[in-house]
Amino acid sequence: MYFIKQFKNLHKLIAFIALSIVFSCKKNHQDLSPISYAQFETFVEQTGYKTDAEKYGWSIVQVNVYDFKKVDGAYWKKPDGINNINSKDLPVTQVSYNDAIAYCKWSGTRLPNYDEYWELIKTDKRVVVSENELPISPVNEVNILGNVWDITETKRGDLVRLAGGSLFCSKTTCHGTVKQRELFVDKETGNIHIGFSVIK
Repeated sequence: MYFIKQFKNLHKLIAFIALSIVFSCKKNHQDLSPISYAQFETFVEQTGYKTDAEKYGWSIVQVNVYDFKKVDGAYWKKPDGINNINSKDLPVTQVSYNDAIAYCKWSGTRLPNYDEYWELIKTDKRVVVSENELPISPVNEVNILGNVWDITETKRGDLVRLAGGSLFCSKTTCHGTVKQRELFVDKETGNIHIGFSVIK
């Protein structure tokens, strides 16, 4: 009887350990999710938030990998200052670090730091949009890497570091799709190819 009792207790212990491991894995699992136009639109509708680009009345529009221009009226609804976006599933752009932080506070999420970003995208096996092969694509159709630059929490003084590159990048031009690339912007900067992803 003693051995039978101990055997049953051993099974209970093994089951407890297994459940603890599963719970721990779920608790520590993190997902990196790019924020779409539709998600940002919901945030704005519920809060009345105004982005930095809206407050200034202009933003930067990237023309190609080397050239950009200041465009009046460019903001998240009209990234190029002229046209409305053609799909609400596209990543929201023309948002700044300040705008991203406001969204995170509202949604209960946070921005990744630079190293977290590169660690979390390792599991994304979808096609990488870069080198001008495709336009900016809906968030659920392509790899997070290389679609639009992502704002991170990593800072250098008053500047914040961008990660991942955009469709304008390649390994022979801006090198944005490799981790070693260093690109910092101020906390109010938006661009037609800058968005953000969050950790839930």
